[in-house]
Amino acid sequence: MAENSNNPYDINGQHFNPDMYFQKLLKECTLKQIMDCEAEIVKNTQTLHSDMQTLVYENYNKFISATDTIRKMKTDFKEMENSMDLLAQNMDSITSFSEQISSTLQGTRQQISRLSSVHTLLRKLQFLFKLPSNLKSKINEENYTEAVKDYIHAQSVLNQYGNMPSFQGIQKDCEEILDELKGKLRAQFHKKDASTKSLAENVDLLLQLKEPPDSLCAEFLQNSELHLNDQLNSLKDMCENDIIEFIDMGSSGFINDLCLVIASYNEMFINRKPIDENEFADDFDTKAASLLNKFILDNMKKYFDLIGKRVEDVVDTAILVRALDRFYGRLQALNKFCQDVDFSRPGTDTVINAGRKQCRNHLHALKQHLNESLVKAKQALAIKVTSEGDGGLAELQALLIMPTIEKIKGVLQDLVVFLQPDLSFNLRTEFLQSFCIDEVREGLVVGFLHHLTATTGGFCNGSDVPKFPPTLLLLLSKMCLDYKLNNVQSLLNSTDELFNITNYMSSDNIITPNSEICDNFQKTAQNLLNHYVRIQGLAVSQMLRKSIETRDWLHTIEPRTVRAVMKRVVEDITAIDSQVAALYDDTDGQVDRSSDSSKKTYSANISRHHYRSNWSSYASSHIDSSLVTNIHKLFSERIEIFSSVQFNKASILTGIIKISLKTFLECVRLRTFSKYGLQQIQVDTHYLQLYLWRFVSDENVVHFLLDEILGSAVHRCLEAVLMEPSVVDIICERG
Repeated sequence: MAENSNNPYDINGQHFNPDMYFQKLLKECTLKQIMDCEAEIVKNTQTLHSDMQTLVYENYNKFISATDTIRKMKTDFKEMENSMDLLAQNMDSITSFSEQISSTLQGTRQQISRLSSVHTLLRKLQFLFKLPSNLKSKINEENYTEAVKDYIHAQSVLNQYGNMPSFQGIQKDCEEILDELKGKLRAQFHKKDASTKSLAENVDLLLQLKEPPDSLCAEFLQNSELHLNDQLNSLKDMCENDIIEFIDMGSSGFINDLCLVIASYNEMFINRKPIDENEFADDFDTKAASLLNKFILDNMKKYFDLIGKRVEDVVDTAILVRALDRFYGRLQALNKFCQDVDFSRPGTDTVINAGRKQCRNHLHALKQHLNESLVKAKQALAIKVTSEGDGGLAELQALLIMPTIEKIKGVLQDLVVFLQPDLSFNLRTEFLQSFCIDEVREGLVVGFLHHLTATTGGFCNGSDVPKFPPTLLLLLSKMCLDYKLNNVQSLLNSTDELFNITNYMSSDNIITPNSEICDNFQKTAQNLLNHYVRIQGLAVSQMLRKSIETRDWLHTIEPRTVRAVMKRVVEDITAIDSQVAALYDDTDGQVDRSSDSSKKTYSANISRHHYRSNWSSYASSHIDSSLVTNIHKLFSERIEIFSSVQFNKASILTGIIKISLKTFLECVRLRTFSKYGLQQIQVDTHYLQLYLWRFVSDENVVHFLLDEILGSAVHRCLEAVLMEPSVVDIICERG
């Protein structure tokens, strides 16, 4: 700024040098630019000249106006001074007149005051004389508030002059009218259409009339309860309506009326400012609060019972959860209104019961689905097994398992809406623990798995002649095994993850271990499989027993062929093998039982060796042969006929064959044979030996039992002569 102010070329500066500025323009600018600059300077000069002239004119006008104002003020001050002098004279005159009036009225002032008080008293007396008729007319007009107001207004005068004879009649009439008024006010309590607000107004009037507050408390609550019961009855008639509409009607009707009763009660009795110190007893607040709390709890219990019954019939879980959220949110608002009563726990219990009922409904649906699936499986087995061999057992097993698993997962997805974070009741830890752990995991999922094992295990009970295809036992056994290996762990892990079971665990919750459920399925699968082996073994045994018992073994002819029952036994065992192979395979390292010729030749040679060794021992003497056989039994391994089978095909077929051959052995021991009868048994056992070895895990078991059968036949034969092994081979191969 200092540099600019000292610049000789600054046309607006103090040190401006016109000559230097002009010389600079001549050097730096063209002629046209110099002429433009000249025109601009001329224009600016004219503008400044005009502005200066305007400023001078304005200041001159202001100076003239100020001069006129000063001249006028001198004139106004003179007039104001004259007015003030006149006002002072008037004030002195008023003061003198006031003193004269005061001295004149001094004598009559006391008389006027006395007359005024007498006039006021006469007006009160006139009001008292008219009070009975006024009260009567206002009661007839049902204007009870004004009637009570008039009586209270006159009550102090009546109390003061009531002992005078002229006022005793008025007081008596007023008391009679007052009794009538109290009766009419109390009669309002018994009207069904009386609102809570009108009841509160009546109670307030009765309290002003000095009625006992204890009886009024009880009477007010009693009549309010009748009105609330009407609300509940109306709500019961709406049970067929939508659940959300039902909850909304309960909140807007019953809950709102209850809140109005509570507010009116508190205002009239507990928080009421007494008219005098004797209106309420010292302990009245405590008694009144206790009476109110009991009233609230009794009526809310009825409301909770009604809501609890209604929510049990809701099928749509999403709609039920929305309704419960509104119900619980309204209870939270009621809790803030009622300081001494907490409805969080009963409200949570109602929500838990609704969730429990929903879980029970889903559990019932799952059980029904399981029963339907089992019925369909029975029907499919009854049709397919007889016509298609294994009857597509693997596909049937998948249809028995997968729909049930998917249905359980669908049920869990349906119930997870109870855990939406924006729900009001999800803030309660006891709800989350009870619903997620006790109801969903234990009650629904674990409960259904226990029902599944109990239902399938029930097929093992009853007689040995079932009313369903025996293959169903095999199918159910495989189903239980699959549940144990794959589905149980998956279902429980999905449930724990979906419902955050680990987050809600506490010492009060009892969780069924996954291993325990898996052990139940393992045990059930084992029992079903053992029962299947027993049933199938007894079915084959029945054919063998009848074939032994219905034949005359003492008068039989020389055997020329294998008996048809032996062929039927091999056919049935083959059919069973096909069925078992559809579900179980030899996964436990069992050797491959192929029916190649070398294996058959090897087995036939083993069989011939047994026959020749036995025949040589029996040929020596009957006693010696018995001794040798018994000694051989002492050192041979004992065979368990009804032992538990393993979950593979060879073990299952071994169990069936052991039962069948054991029955064959026991039947042989009870018969007596001729020579040809013994030879027929020899042919039959050799035929069985040729075909049954391929089905068992240890063919020595078959050899041992067949040797026992032949040995028992030798012991029971009258003429123990065995057929040549070569002849037996020819007959069996031809058969």
